[in-house]
Amino acid sequence: MDMDAERFDALVVDELDALPDDMVDGLDNVIFVTEDRPTDGTLDLLGLYEGWSLPERDRYGSGELPDRIIVYREPHLANCDDEETLREEVRTTLVHEIAHYYGIDDARLHELGWA
Repeated sequence: MDMDAERFDALVVDELDALPDDMVDGLDNVIFVTEDRPTDGTLDLLGLYEGWSLPERDRYGSGELPDRIIVYREPHLANCDDEETLREEVRTTLVHEIAHYYGIDDARLHELGWA
């Protein structure tokens, strides 16, 4: 599948806006960004949470840079055949990475069907 960065950004914003308010309203000092690929260049990683999860925020200091949730464009496009599938995968990635903010690990996400 092919999609330019601007259109992909818009799709990610649409999917983020469609998430339930109670999922995103609790996010504090978190930004969402898109990048083409992970720094290692692979197509295996769809998203990444960088920062302190909510349970670890006791170590969080004043003036900290925002945590980041990164959605990688090229891995998503490589794994999806059409826009509907892409939207579903982006939504799953957003939920997965937001869950890491709340302190939910990959094992629990797998149990819940989000990994």
